[in-house]
Parts: sequence; C-alpha cells; structure tokens
Amino acid sequence: MGPRKLPVLFAMLVLFGANSSVAEELNVAVIGGLEMSGFWPALQPVIEQQTGASLNTVMAAPKERVVPAFVRGDVDVLLMHGGDEAFALEALGYAAPLQTWGYNEFVFVGPEADPAQIASVQNGAEAMLRLQETGAPLISFRDIASQQIIRRLLDSAGLYPRDIRLINDTAGHQRDILKQAERDQAYVIVGHMPVAFGRISSEGTRILLKGDPAMRRGYVALIPGPKHPASDEVRESASQLRDFLLSEEGQAAIASQGEEGQLWILPKNSGSKLLPVDTHP
Repeated sequence: MGPRKLPVLFAMLVLFGANSSVAEELNVAVIGGLEMSGFWPALQPVIEQQTGASLNTVMAAPKERVVPAFVRGDVDVLLMHGGDEAFALEALGYAAPLQTWGYNEFVFVGPEADPAQIASVQNGAEAMLRLQETGAPLISFRDIASQQIIRRLLDSAGLYPRDIRLINDTAGHQRDILKQAERDQAYVIVGHMPVAFGRISSEGTRILLKGDPAMRRGYVALIPGPKHPASDEVRESASQLRDFLLSEEGQAAIASQGEEGQLWILPKNSGSKLLPVDTHP
C-alpha cells in the first residue's frame, strides 16, 4: 500500500520553494510506523524543499533503537510518539521542548462474533459501558499507549477499572496479542496500523471500532536540546523541520498523504476534542 501523493504536495513545492540559506544535512530517525505506512517517504521530499535541508533517514525502527541513537548524537531529529521516553529526553536536556504535530489511531479489536456488540457503538466510552454491561473481557495489553487509552475511556464513561473485566496480557510476544484475543474471546485496544498492515493478526478477530478522537496518540519531533552534541547549524535546520511540521503548510502536507479514504497519520489540527494524556497541551 503505497502513499497517495496529492497535487497539494507539488503545489507547495512551487509556492513556497526551498530555503536556500540552510543546506545542512540532517540525520533523521523515525519510529517504524511512519515508514511502514508510507508517510515518511512521501513527506521527506516536501520537507527538504521547504527547509532547504538534505535529510538522511538513517533509521526507521522501534523506540528501543531510535532513542539511544538520538542520545548518542547519531540522529539530529527523531520523530516518535510523545510518551515517557520522549519526555525523559526533554527533562534530561537531550531534546528541546516537545510539541505534538500529528496523531495515529488506536482501534478496538475483538472476536469475529463480537459478543459485546462493540461494532454497534459510536465511541470508546460507549464501548466501555458495553463491556461493563455484558461482562466481556478486555485485555490489559502491555503496550503503554493501550493502557493510557483504557484509562482515558474509563474516565469518559465514568467507570473504574474494577467496573469491567480486565484480564492479563499472556501473549508470548506483543505481535501475538490478537491470538490471545481470539483464544479468550476477549477485546483489546491496539494500534490501527499494525493490524491493517498485518504486523499483528489473528483470523478469529476483526476491527470493531475506529475513528474515535479519544483513541489517538500524539507524535512529536525531537530536536537537539542543550545536552545534544549537534552543531549550531544542525540545531537551526532541525528547528526549521519541526516548525514546518507545525505550520499550516506542513499540516496540509500531512493531511494529503495516505490511501484513499485512510489517513494513517492525522494532522494535529484534525479536530481532536481530547488531547492524548501522553502529549503536551
């Protein structure tokens, strides 16, 4: 599934042009989903044209690999989720203050038969109420984002963890979590992209609920803070990259990528009524 490049991308290249005053090469790392979805390969040339920087994507990998690379100075800009690791890098001085530039989506997945009828509700809070009513189990998936979304939805529904049937994540590996859901006839909240791209799968389950703004997780751009070994020129170029992502033009570029009818990465200005708890306001 390749990215769909709409005319707005090319129109921006002509309209805004490159910043000729900045030509510093930037080493960039992205969390794996940004590469897997085709988002980053589509957006990289747009950023290069807008900022004048030459971007060298050195890594598209899980946080366990990209975070140490940023700390060592092997990476000048890191695009990843705004979770505990990102905030720790800011607190320790390796990253400048973080700002959310986009979101990815989490979804409810459950048994094909859908005993709690989650597919018939409008949002995640209603899904939690349905789980309370039916006693159907919800897996406490080890992924921290899934746990945060569970807490958020319970709060929205006026419920406590004791009010629903939470069961332990017993999958041997994260990618096997849907196999547990099928085996235990349970529900689980997981990222949309890993399911859609087959990174996690089970023949006995399906996506039952998606599109709830409360089930999103923010992306941030980590650029060098005072403890990062980047040069002044690199810092300036990195700031321009971040500023472009946050700009009106950058948000339009983010909104124009993806398959027909499906944005894997949503722009910050996409109308979310509830900011994820793991991102800055």
